[in-house]
Amino acid sequence: MRYKNYILAILKKLRVALTDLIPIIVVVVFFQSVVIRQPFPQIGEVIFGFLFVVVGLMLFVEGLEIGLFPIGETMAYALAKKGSLLWLMIFAFALGFSTTIAEPALIAVAKEASIISSAAGLIENNPKAMGLYAMGLRLSVAFSVGLAIVIGVLRILKGWPIYYLIIGGYVLVMMMTIIAPDEIIGLAYDAGGVTTSTITVPLVTALGVGLATVIKGRSPLIDGFGLIAFASLLPMIFVMAYGLFWF
Repeated sequence: MRYKNYILAILKKLRVALTDLIPIIVVVVFFQSVVIRQPFPQIGEVIFGFLFVVVGLMLFVEGLEIGLFPIGETMAYALAKKGSLLWLMIFAFALGFSTTIAEPALIAVAKEASIISSAAGLIENNPKAMGLYAMGLRLSVAFSVGLAIVIGVLRILKGWPIYYLIIGGYVLVMMMTIIAPDEIIGLAYDAGGVTTSTITVPLVTALGVGLATVIKGRSPLIDGFGLIAFASLLPMIFVMAYGLFWF
């Protein structure tokens, strides 16, 4: 009976994952069949890969619910109860830095940026120069996200209105856009998006909600969210600064 319940639970989660992917399937099938009017290339491999995507999405969501969200909230709760602002700030920075430096999307974008920059003659066309450029880009983004999480945690602790910080940050982004090299602006704006991906978002969200839950006078709904906005904003500033330094 227990195994039957496990199987039913897995099938239910697979159905939810499949339902989430239906809009993507509809769009791809429509354009391939109606607009392009060609059969799917290697249909067997496409179907096989799609099954892997469904299973992977189910496992990923389950992993977030079982592991990442609870550990983020638990650590935030424990550090807040400990009453040490220094350790809380260190944890916030380390969490933002470590999750971002390991972000697959950032690794891919940094590598592609190094290839394109070398082809355009902006950096030397050799593996060492390209590797240094990509790693420097990753480190600048990771550092900016770490700092962004620290600012977000301070906002929760102090009760600062989020719109003041966001508006001020985007004013700075606009000002830096004027003076930054053209070659780095698009990459800087994209860097704000790739940081808010599979690894960073769950842990950072859990940290914010956990802090807002344990701190007296704070609302998890009003104060617990918003850290991701800072994690998207500061990388744009830091990458443009990185471009000013590199180019």
